[in-house]
Amino acid sequence: MKKWMVVVLAVLVPALVSAARPSVYVYNWTEYMPDEVISAFQKETGIKVVYSTYESNESMYARVKLLKGKGYDLVFPSTYFVHRMRKEGLLAPIDRSKLTHFNHLDPLLLDKAYDPGNLYSIPYVWGSTAMAFNRDHVNPGNMTSWKDLWRPEFKNRLVMNDDLREVFGVGLIVNGFSVNDTDPAHIKTAFESIKTLMPNIRVFSGDSPKQPLLNLETYAGMIWNGEAYMASQEFPAIQYVYPKEGAIFWVDSMCIPKGSKNKGEAHTFMDFILKPEMAKLICEYVGYAPANRTAMGLMDKGLTNNPMIFPDPAIVEKGEFQTDVGDAILIYERYWEQLKTEL
Repeated sequence: MKKWMVVVLAVLVPALVSAARPSVYVYNWTEYMPDEVISAFQKETGIKVVYSTYESNESMYARVKLLKGKGYDLVFPSTYFVHRMRKEGLLAPIDRSKLTHFNHLDPLLLDKAYDPGNLYSIPYVWGSTAMAFNRDHVNPGNMTSWKDLWRPEFKNRLVMNDDLREVFGVGLIVNGFSVNDTDPAHIKTAFESIKTLMPNIRVFSGDSPKQPLLNLETYAGMIWNGEAYMASQEFPAIQYVYPKEGAIFWVDSMCIPKGSKNKGEAHTFMDFILKPEMAKLICEYVGYAPANRTAMGLMDKGLTNNPMIFPDPAIVEKGEFQTDVGDAILIYERYWEQLKTEL
C-alpha cells in the first residue's frame, strides 16, 4: 500500500507542480528577441515563456482582434498600431508601479501622440526603414534616392518590406508627400507610383527581408535597419543607405492585450526587458536601437558608432516617424489589396 502511494505521488506531484507553474504568452516579431533573454527570464522568475511570432503589424492586429485580446499576454506593435489598438479597446492599461526599471527609458521616446503618458505601451526598440543593396552587383552611386528603386536594371531584383504603410510611404515620399498623409488623392498618387515599381519587385517579405539579399535573389530594396545589420554581419557586401529624401522611422512597443489572463506575469516580463543589460543583449542581436538610455553606456563603441543602428541626429531630423492615419488606413488597405493582385 505504501509503495503504491509512493508511485502515485511520484507521478502526480511533478504534474501538479508543472500545472501550477505560471506562464506568459509572448507574441512578437520574427527574429526580435534572443533566446538567451528568454532563458534568463525563465531562470530568474520561474515563469514559463510561451513564445510565438508574426511577420507584420497587420497579421498581429487581425489575430488579437479576432481573439478579442485573449490568448496573448504581450504584443509588440509599431507606433500607429498602438494608437489603433488603444482606440479600439484592445489594450489593457500598464501598471507603472510594477515596472521598477522604467526610469532607464529614453524620455525622448515617451509620451508621444500615439499613447500620451504611455498608459498602454512601453517602448521596446526604435529603428529606420531605408534602402539596402549588394555592392558586388550595384554601384553605390546609383543608390542615393528612393527614386533609384525605379531604375530599369533592378527589374525583378528588388525586395520590399511586406508592410503597406512603408511601401506606400515610399510612393508618398517620391511624390513630395508625408509618409503619414491622409489625403485620398495623395494616397492614390502613391499607389499609382508603386504600381509602376511592381516590375522591379521580386518579393515582399515581412518575416526576413534580408534573406532574398543573402540568397542573391535580389540585389537591392527597402529594408529595416536591423535586418540590414544582421545581413551585413553575415555578408559584408550588403550596405545600408539613408535616401536623400529622408528615411522612415518607427518605434515598436510592448503592450498587454485587454484579454490577457496573465497580466501580472506580463508586467514581470516587461520589467525584465527594461533591465539595461537585457536591452543591450537585444540590441546586439536584432540590430535596432534600444529605447533604454542606460543600456547605451554598456555597449561597445563599435556598435554605438554604427550609423546603421544609431543614425546621426541630422538623418533622423530629415526623416519622418510614422503616426496613425486614422480612417485613412482603410484607403491604404484597399489599394494594398489591389497592389498585391499585380504580383
